[in-house]
Amino acid sequence: MSDMAYQAYRALVFETEGFTTFWQAATPLDEIKRLQIGSRPSARQAGADSVEKIRAIPWVFSWMQSRGNLPGWFGLGSGLRAVENLPLLQEMYARWPFFSALLDNAEMSLVKADMQIAALYADLVPEPDQAMRCLAVIQLEYERTREMILKVTGHTELMENEPTVQRSILLRNPYVDPLNYIQVMLLKRLRRLEGQEEAEALHEAVLLTINGIAAGLRNTG
Repeated sequence: MSDMAYQAYRALVFETEGFTTFWQAATPLDEIKRLQIGSRPSARQAGADSVEKIRAIPWVFSWMQSRGNLPGWFGLGSGLRAVENLPLLQEMYARWPFFSALLDNAEMSLVKADMQIAALYADLVPEPDQAMRCLAVIQLEYERTREMILKVTGHTELMENEPTVQRSILLRNPYVDPLNYIQVMLLKRLRRLEGQEEAEALHEAVLLTINGIAAGLRNTG
């Protein structure tokens, strides 16, 4: 299971042509670097934006902002599906605290994710074919992970075993969604004006949406 999840993750992040460009364009990564939220620089090497060099905070935070939440669940569905013994997985979930916590945390990431909103961010990628290729892989794994978690946990909907938290997230999400739409619009305008004097005001506006989305989702990554 671990091997299959690892392979699925690396196939997207390290082996899909253009993935790094997709990630940089389909998230507010550049703006996140402006936030003073870490004790160290955003990358382990000045000017480096590769996945290997970027630090955990901007990597996870950027995916949370675009509502993909990819680091919280991607690869899990492929890993679970590789085990052709559903009763065993269900027993593991019922009796192994580590495994149940793993799936419960992934459920929360999935509930806070929104593939339709993530698709709006994919529209920011300059190369549409590249964007659709990466987005299709992410959406497919999202559906696979959601399906497998529900089968293993026996839930009919995500986070069914935590109704208070589930209700809180589902109530907050619609209030966060407009901030994502505004952020996408601002990023489009900002990238057209990059380097011009008017861009600074847009930078500040994007930072406000980043703060708002983080506060609404109650996650920075």
